[in-house]
Amino acid sequence: MRRINSTRLDLTTALLVTALLAFVAGCSVNVKKEPSGKDQQVDISTPVGGIHVSQEANVADIGLPVYPGAKLKQKDSDGDDKSANVNISGFGFGLKVVALEYSSDDRPEKIVAYYQQQLKKYGTILVCHTDHLDVQTNIDTDHNSSQQLTCEGSGSNTELKVGTKENQHIVAVKPEGSGSSFSLVYLRTHGKEADI
Repeated sequence: MRRINSTRLDLTTALLVTALLAFVAGCSVNVKKEPSGKDQQVDISTPVGGIHVSQEANVADIGLPVYPGAKLKQKDSDGDDKSANVNISGFGFGLKVVALEYSSDDRPEKIVAYYQQQLKKYGTILVCHTDHLDVQTNIDTDHNSSQQLTCEGSGSNTELKVGTKENQHIVAVKPEGSGSSFSLVYLRTHGKEADI
């Protein structure tokens, strides 16, 4: 099990992966920069797979609507982006993560109730209480391990999960001032039998 402690997916990590893959023959690297010079999108293609990391996430890729009146968070006080779209594929495995963070003037309870209705179409909803975003993945192809989602830890934030470790939708809601902050996350991993 791997745990992601926040919805921020730093492009610096992608650049480190880029450096490692640069040693693979036939590697193609394309980096798109913001006007400020900060990396906005990294695409790497090799004969054995590829990596795509972008700050340009689309809520349609998550499969959930945006809570009415919510505003997309652009950056936090450290300048870190609040959205990410990551696709990694190669050698019989793949990982796709799409994450967006929003703010709302409404209390967490209203947002949780809204997303409990929206998530029903994906299956049974697991309600967790935590202090961090707990994304569980199972990238290895051990089909004997449980794919069932679980709650880890405890805390004041509410996390709604539906699906399996290989294909999950997550809504994480926390109080923020007199309103709320919430993250929408879609995560899909696969082994040799599936495609991203």
